[in-house]
Amino acid sequence: MSASTALLTDHYELTMLQAARAAGTADRRSVFELFARRLPEGRRYGVVAGVGRALDALEGFRFDGEALSTLRDGGVVDDATLAWLADYRFTGDVWGYPEGEVYLPYSPLVVVESTFAEAVLVETLLLSVYNHDSAVASAASRMTTAAGGRPCIEMGSRRTHEEAAVAAARAAYVAGFQATSNLAARQRYGVPTAGTSAHSFTLLHDTETDAFRAQVSALGTGTTLLVDTYDVTEAVRLAVEIAGPGLGAVRLDSGDLGVLARQVRRQLDDLGATQTRIVVTSDLDEYAIAALAAAPVDSYGVGTELVTGSGHPTCGFVYKLVSRAGEEGRMVPVAKKSRDKVSVGGRKFALRRLSAAGVAEAEIVGIGSPPRNDGNDRPLLVPLVRDGEVVGREGLAAARERHRAALAELPLAAQQMSRGEPVIPTRHVE
Repeated sequence: MSASTALLTDHYELTMLQAARAAGTADRRSVFELFARRLPEGRRYGVVAGVGRALDALEGFRFDGEALSTLRDGGVVDDATLAWLADYRFTGDVWGYPEGEVYLPYSPLVVVESTFAEAVLVETLLLSVYNHDSAVASAASRMTTAAGGRPCIEMGSRRTHEEAAVAAARAAYVAGFQATSNLAARQRYGVPTAGTSAHSFTLLHDTETDAFRAQVSALGTGTTLLVDTYDVTEAVRLAVEIAGPGLGAVRLDSGDLGVLARQVRRQLDDLGATQTRIVVTSDLDEYAIAALAAAPVDSYGVGTELVTGSGHPTCGFVYKLVSRAGEEGRMVPVAKKSRDKVSVGGRKFALRRLSAAGVAEAEIVGIGSPPRNDGNDRPLLVPLVRDGEVVGREGLAAARERHRAALAELPLAAQQMSRGEPVIPTRHVE
C-alpha cells in the first residue's frame, strides 16, 4: 500500500485545481482557515487534537506513481494537471492552535497561507484529521474531568475503524487518559497500554478458579481479575483466596456499577485486600462517570462513547478561503455570505484574554495584526509549517501538559456536565 496521503481527499479538490489553473488563478496567494462556527450542542469548550498527525500527513502529501495512475485511469483530471501534480510540494506556511489547546466558536485552529493550488488540495485531509481527533479529545476531556483525578483507560478499538482506533487512542491520551488498550498506538505514538483478560478467558477454563489461577500464575498477583462472569461475590472471594490480599485489582463490567462497587469494596476490605483497586467498564460516558463520583471506584475503562465522541463524532470544522491576492498582489478579504453559514473574511489572529487572577474571560479573534499585548492576552497561534517545512512538531507529553494548563485556565463552569453555552465568549475585534 502506498505511503502517500495525497488521495485521502475529495474529487472536487482536484477539479477545482484544474479549472483554476486553466483560468490563471491557481497561483494567487491565498489564506484558508479551519474553524468551527459553533460547538457541538450543549458543549462548553472543545479540545484541539490531531495536530501532530496532520503534520505527518502533510509531509506525506505527494502524488506518487500509484496515485497519478489512479487519477489518470479514472479520468479525474487532464494530462497538464497530472504533470503539475507529479511535482506537487506544499511550500506555504501553516499556523495553528497547538495540540491540547482549548478552542471556542470561530477559533482559527489552522491558518494556511500559500497559493490557492497548494492550499486547496490539503483541505479534506486537514478536516478529516482535525474533525475526528478533536471530537475524541473533547469527549475525553469531559470524561477525565468527570473522573476527578481517577485514571481513565481508552479501550474502544473494537468499536470503530481500525485506523480510527489508533487515532482515537492518541487523542484521548492528549486529553488526559492514562493508557489505551491499542498496541498500535503504543508502537506509533508511545501511548502507554494496559489490559489483562476478557470473559472468554474465564469461559475457556473448566472453573473460574482455574481461570484465576492461570492468570495470576502468568501475570502475577498485581493483575486485574474480571469478577462478573458468573457470581460477583463468589468471584471476589476466589480472587483474594488465589492472589492473596495483594491482588492488584478487580474489574466490574456489568450491572449497577455504583451498587456493585460498594458491595465489592466492603467485601475486599473484609478479606484484608484493602489496597485492591476496583476498575469499572461497560459503555461508560462522562455522565455515567460523574454518577459514579461517590462510589469507591478507582479507575474507568471507556470504549464506545469515547471513540464516537460521546454523541458528537465530528466537531463540524470547516476550511474556508478568507483572503486572496487581488489587484497588484494586495491581499483582499473574502467571505461566504450564506444566511446560515456566514464566515468572516480576512486573516485572523487569536488571543485568550485572562483576568488578573489568570482565569480565561474571552476568545479574542481579529483581522490583521494583533493588538499590543497589555499583559492579559495569551497568543494562541503558533507556527506549524514554514516554507513547506514542519517546524511545530512536538511530543505528546507537551500536548498533555498544555491541555491540563488550558483546562485549569477556564472558569469553573467548564467542569459542569450539564448542557450550556460556551464557557467564554468569542469576541471579534477589528
